[in-house]
Amino acid sequence: MKFLVFLGTVRDSTPPKPARVGERVSKACLACLNSRYTEHEFELVDALDYPLEPVFKPQFAYLRSKAPVKLNELADKIQSCDGYIMVSPEYNHSMSPALANLLNHFGSSLFSYKPSAIVTYSAGQWGGMRAAVGMRTFLSELGCLPVSAMIHVPKAQEVFADDGSPQDGEDQSSWFNYFARTFNQLVWWAEAAKKHQVAVDPHKMVKDFKTNPSQRNAP
Repeated sequence: MKFLVFLGTVRDSTPPKPARVGERVSKACLACLNSRYTEHEFELVDALDYPLEPVFKPQFAYLRSKAPVKLNELADKIQSCDGYIMVSPEYNHSMSPALANLLNHFGSSLFSYKPSAIVTYSAGQWGGMRAAVGMRTFLSELGCLPVSAMIHVPKAQEVFADDGSPQDGEDQSSWFNYFARTFNQLVWWAEAAKKHQVAVDPHKMVKDFKTNPSQRNAP
């Protein structure tokens, strides 16, 4: 199976230092995933690589031939993969606006009926837990319901180095065992969803809302 790891921050300046703590966390997640789930494929999607227009226009609102190439390419990746790992900082007790903005450029039909995992981090002691609470609702509305276990990394700048390796005094196996509780759930649900989609196509059972509000079957 294939999974996308979304790094939901576009911060790339100092102060504060280090500028991109989330990059460390996402690299640590990928190291765990690639070492423990070798039969699957994992790809990083960094929000910083997707400069978006100041006037919001989602990918599905364009004619396919007129949409930005990178958005079309990402839409195809989202649709073709089997699950998602969402990595977000906590800003004002909420998820990253950069992550929300990127994900909102795509219709929920691309994400639907596949699971997601929540990974949050912060420079403080709570590890982004409050952002994770809001992310549950957001991801559920996208249709990629989050698994129950979550990953929180407090004081992430002290835990992981630039390359995602643990800093002095941090034990990689302990962190990877902690990560694996969430990732095991994600892989289990992704396998179950993929098998059942072969038996019952959910997009035929429940029609996708794509162009017209009447497709919501509202009275």
